[in-house]
Amino acid sequence: MMKLTVEKYRFMILFIILVIISQSALASRNSMRHREPCKRLQLYYHDILFRGTDAANATSAKVANQTALGDFKFGMLVVFDDPITADNHLLSPPVARAQGFYFYNKKDDYNAWFAYTLVFNSTQHKGTISIMGADLMAEESRDFSVVGGTGDFFMTRGIVTIQTDTFEGAYYFRLKMDIKLFECY
Repeated sequence: MMKLTVEKYRFMILFIILVIISQSALASRNSMRHREPCKRLQLYYHDILFRGTDAANATSAKVANQTALGDFKFGMLVVFDDPITADNHLLSPPVARAQGFYFYNKKDDYNAWFAYTLVFNSTQHKGTISIMGADLMAEESRDFSVVGGTGDFFMTRGIVTIQTDTFEGAYYFRLKMDIKLFECY
């Protein structure tokens, strides 16, 4: 009688282990499946660097000069409060503001690192989206991480794919942002 109880016990343990393994395999398969974004926005980011005489039009300013290491602005830090528009026209009404900073962090090529918040305060959206990542300027498109948000974008996560839409020397550039949010609450 004792042997039968031990065999039942072993069978029950084996059965539980198989159920746990199959559930974890199903969960990992579902998490690796490509998902569609729960929210998607396409916006344009406009940056006008202050040149010393254009305070009324400037939306960003250099707060730390570049170093003497290399010819690619290494060490330069820029703080910005840039307009975000729904189309690529600078004078279109802004749908948000991008507030944050970027700095050049490579001494043998142009490369920057961004950290900013999109601040929405319109009839369409209220809240913020926090974004950060490396801007590998030589690439045609680059991805930044969406690391959170507030309001309509509470605790969101996702990817912002950016492309340089235009630039005029070191003083004006426009980025096309394709924002794909995968966690929406």
